[in-house]
Amino acid sequence: MLINATLINLYHVCHRECWLHANEIRMEHTSDVVYDGKLLHEVSYPQRADRYTEVELSVEWKEFILSGKVDFYDPVGRVIHETKRSGKVEEAHEWQLKYYLWLFELSGIVGVSGILEYPILRRSNKIQFLEDDKYVLEKLVQDIYSLRENPTCPPKIFKKICKSCSYFDLCYIDEL
Repeated sequence: MLINATLINLYHVCHRECWLHANEIRMEHTSDVVYDGKLLHEVSYPQRADRYTEVELSVEWKEFILSGKVDFYDPVGRVIHETKRSGKVEEAHEWQLKYYLWLFELSGIVGVSGILEYPILRRSNKIQFLEDDKYVLEKLVQDIYSLRENPTCPPKIFKKICKSCSYFDLCYIDEL
């Protein structure tokens, strides 16, 4: 089974959204918030295209294929730069970046650190990959697999963040 960085992020935000995405029910193409995030990624640091590159990794681990696409990687400084629109789900962002750091380690690239960047907020956070993080991610991969294999979609979470979710119309169709 394929586990990607998006699923890691979504699992921390909403199990329902994670389940839908993992079961190939996609709504991102309808979301202005998702489009805005992609645009922010492209225009926030235009000079980076000359120095850093996007990196796509795929690693076999146990019965899983782990994959991720890093926004920018500086191979000289061994730093992953991950750009995010807002800090509302910062824990999810941190785990997504730690997942990238784990993928690098599994690929034999060690000593990599990460920076979460919030250009609109003019803020950045350094993220380190700790030994315990590996065990958390291993369990997380197993939990996402179990979630995906469950034939029943998890319930709605009824949180403020739902209003900006690309799945909002799908989840709340009966209440519109």
